[in-house]
Amino acid sequence: MARMHTRRRGSSGSDKPSADEPPEWSDVDPEDIESRVVELAEQGHDPSQIGMKLRDEGVTGTPIPDVKLATGKKITEILEENDARADIPEDLWNLMERAVRLREHVQQNQQDHQNKRALQNTEAKVRRLADYYRGDELEPDFTYTPELAKELIEDAE
Repeated sequence: MARMHTRRRGSSGSDKPSADEPPEWSDVDPEDIESRVVELAEQGHDPSQIGMKLRDEGVTGTPIPDVKLATGKKITEILEENDARADIPEDLWNLMERAVRLREHVQQNQQDHQNKRALQNTEAKVRRLADYYRGDELEPDFTYTPELAKELIEDAE
């Protein structure tokens, strides 16, 4: 797939090996995995961070290569069932953090035209993603503004 804001083509990434069941060496109980996922979410980790922690550390010393294969549910589904889901989806949150950082940088460095363009592109992505999530994951009247993003980011810190 081509990149959105450049003339270059996208780089191909590696694909996960296709598998229908967890590996034989990973014999962790799905309930233990779900409880560990909720525990990590309560500690403030995002779903992607939870997946990496389970891959690296695992549950009781046994690594979990793929939560969905082991439990039959995605990490976000587990979090929804246990009411531990974040208010704003992770990808939208990360883009809003980037936009806030870029806006602060552009205010300090007004001649940095490259980052002005990067800010425009990032905010366009935020608006498109907000449109996508509005109604399902976000409130129906949610609209992105730089002030709202800065307020949300500062409240989380």
